[in-house]
Amino acid sequence: MRSYNPDLTPPWKKPAPVPEVPADPDLVVEEVTTGFCGAVIRCEAGTVTLEDRFGKHRVFPLEPRGFLLEGRVVTLVRPASGPSRPTRTASGSVAVPGARARVARAGRIYVEGRHDAELVERVWGDDLRIEGVVVEYLEGVDDLPSIVAEFGPGPDARLGVLVDHLVPGSKESRIAAQVTSPDVLVVGHPYIDVWEAVKPSALGIPAWPAVPRGQDWKTGVCRALGWPSDNTGAVWQAILKRVHSYKDLEPELLGRVEELIDFVTAP
Repeated sequence: MRSYNPDLTPPWKKPAPVPEVPADPDLVVEEVTTGFCGAVIRCEAGTVTLEDRFGKHRVFPLEPRGFLLEGRVVTLVRPASGPSRPTRTASGSVAVPGARARVARAGRIYVEGRHDAELVERVWGDDLRIEGVVVEYLEGVDDLPSIVAEFGPGPDARLGVLVDHLVPGSKESRIAAQVTSPDVLVVGHPYIDVWEAVKPSALGIPAWPAVPRGQDWKTGVCRALGWPSDNTGAVWQAILKRVHSYKDLEPELLGRVEELIDFVTAP
């Protein structure tokens, strides 16, 4: 009787097929043998070039079962020639080819900081321009009641506010409770910082690390993950490049932003 090494697959048991995925620009994958994780920046005959979050480039062959996409083994293939027109925006909405930006509404969406604003623009930018909604950042919400009063919300100028770490008992929740106008909607997500609303899988990390209370969250995260802790702005830009659509964000943020857009644009 013929025997087989237990580490070898018997000839009658073929490996399960894996999907073929076009190596489109900005697709984030992990090379299976080295663990190198990066976004596709170039695909040529037989090879693909990836760029990691620190800007390092590596070239890999387009071999069968050679990459992981969101934790699943795939075979990267060269994209079809010619750009295809997207049918949906990054937020998942139906794309409207050739649509012109609407004149800005009187209503606004306020977010806490610049990173929040950049993330909202990254995913919902197309939708916001069509709806004529402007997003502004506040650099914190400590003065939110006076900011709302200065804005002067009304039925034709609604205001939506997105707050970080809006959980029971937090400072942010106490501030938000002071805003009572029916023409203002204050919602939030549970994360200390909007960075954490980006799914770890989009960045090639297993999870966001826990940072001890009293330590700056961004600095602690960078140190725990081996990212440059002296330039969190550059780290954020690298994170932002890995966000390609709503699929890269946690639902706790997605639902709140959609809620704000609906409130500000309601007739």
